[in-house]
Amino acid sequence: MPIGTAEILETLGMIHADKLDIRTVTLGLDLHDCAGSDIHDVARRVREKVLKKAGNLVRIATEVEAEYGIPIINKRVSVTPIAWVAAACETDDYTPIARALDSAALELGVDFIGGYSALVQKDMTIAARRLIRSLPQALSGTARLCASVNVGSTRAGINLDAIVMLGQVIREAAALTADTGGSACARLVVFCNAVDDNPFMAGAFYGAGEGEAALSVGISGPGTVRAAVQALDSTADIQTLAEEVKRIAFKITRAGEVVGRRCASLLGVPFNIVDLSLAPTPAPGDSIGDIIEAMGIARVGSPGTTAALALLNDAVKRGGAMATSRAGGLSGAFIPVTEDATMARRAAEGVLTIEKLEAMTSVCSVGLDMIVIPGDTSPETISGIIADEAAIGMINNKTTAVRLIPAPGKKVGDHVEFGGLLGGGPVMAVNTHSCAAFVHRGGRIPAPLRGLSN
Repeated sequence: MPIGTAEILETLGMIHADKLDIRTVTLGLDLHDCAGSDIHDVARRVREKVLKKAGNLVRIATEVEAEYGIPIINKRVSVTPIAWVAAACETDDYTPIARALDSAALELGVDFIGGYSALVQKDMTIAARRLIRSLPQALSGTARLCASVNVGSTRAGINLDAIVMLGQVIREAAALTADTGGSACARLVVFCNAVDDNPFMAGAFYGAGEGEAALSVGISGPGTVRAAVQALDSTADIQTLAEEVKRIAFKITRAGEVVGRRCASLLGVPFNIVDLSLAPTPAPGDSIGDIIEAMGIARVGSPGTTAALALLNDAVKRGGAMATSRAGGLSGAFIPVTEDATMARRAAEGVLTIEKLEAMTSVCSVGLDMIVIPGDTSPETISGIIADEAAIGMINNKTTAVRLIPAPGKKVGDHVEFGGLLGGGPVMAVNTHSCAAFVHRGGRIPAPLRGLSN
């Protein structure tokens, strides 16, 4: 059915009282036509194309924000995985492209640009290896560039060789940004079952099968959902609770699609997808943890947390799917630690542990997200955590991801602040018993048999 502005007006109370916003509009751009053998020429063409195609993104998003009265918090760009674009370059150093993307993002005024990425779930091309090795320098030398590597899938299995490389890369990236708590790692996501149309950073890239350009929108609204749950009678049964979350998710999604379609129309590009995710921020009241506690869990991380999150995730998807025919991206509830004030507080209290977070990732939208760990955590332990999370994604045929920050010089219980949407939080304990002998076996963990069926 047609979507009208009357439906937007119904959400005004949510906007003013409950922090409803559009978390991001993300313009995806194909860069295959920028490929070539000279890295500096490729970097120049990449920068010029991004500036040309996305030059009006921030202005138009700001105009639409004012037109509908709904805040659009982030304006972003995602591009073709750079390991594909740079494959013909006759160099081992891809960082000129990283700097070109970062420079374009700064000139455009977008907060992040994503797609410094490689897909290596089955094996690594020469270009993918070069890109992964370049990540510490690329991320430490930029401010708005985001990177991702897909190391596994339900059909291909898990590339343990790539995971071992990434354990070392993450440590190196942290060391190069030690003065900011290892902040480069906050812009690097390691995926299993990465999706091609994710508008959220740091993992966004413009995947295979997409067109020349398209605009996607990522909705949010944890505060709105929390308010609705808190307004219910405390004795309301689970079915009533789920129906209320579905109802709110429906309204949020309708608003998000109106905004996304309007931005796409004014930009002159196709409208792509609505990501039905609840994405928290460090702002008070804008927390997934608050929703779970409003559902009746005394502290996030205590028994019942995973079940509550499963209910929330499913209800958000069901409600959103009824509101749009363009559902895509990751869709669900994100559970980052530093980006969610309540999650960070429960982690500092010791109620929420990495092991509990890992259990929660079996039912949430993504995975182990924005977790600060001791700076002396070994590369092998980091690789083991990535492998565990990838296994959850592979076996359950869902997207999972890891964004770990080994903060140099920090130990368990210390606090690290990144600022802005990245927030801050405690250094969490990790199990340090060695998995080195296992991860260094290398090779590929086989896909589950059911992954071979259509």
